[in-house]
Amino acid sequence: MPQAQTEPDDEEIRPILLSTRRIAIVGASDRPSRPSFGVARFLVDRGYEIVPVNPSIAGRELHGARIVASLAEAGPLDMVDVFRRSEDAGAVVDEAVRLGARTVWLQLGVIDHEAAARARARGVAVVMDRCPVIEWRRLGLPARIDGATTAA
Repeated sequence: MPQAQTEPDDEEIRPILLSTRRIAIVGASDRPSRPSFGVARFLVDRGYEIVPVNPSIAGRELHGARIVASLAEAGPLDMVDVFRRSEDAGAVVDEAVRLGARTVWLQLGVIDHEAAARARARGVAVVMDRCPVIEWRRLGLPARIDGATTAA
């Protein structure tokens, strides 16, 4: 049995967060009590352009961005941030890869090793079972990406 790919370390996560500009948030919610609502606000406040994806609330706005029904409507994208159950994540990962995302980020508790391996085999960076807000703060990244420099 092949050994599972280890998750990215800080030296891989830092440039992902600093070079990304446009993020689709799959499973976005317009309810303030939902984690995706707070993560979306955090990302907007850091200077990212977000595209919320949720067919149930498509057409509404979230933090100034129009919510779209499908990932295909959200492109082009640098990153796809997935707020879906682990059993639903594989289809989202595969679609993100097909649509040309550079990174797929699976939120805390969202784990699909097979989908991650498929994405990595196609050259897509994968961060799994982590939150960009927590990683941003833990790494002590700048207040906004506009003034950030990308690590080589």
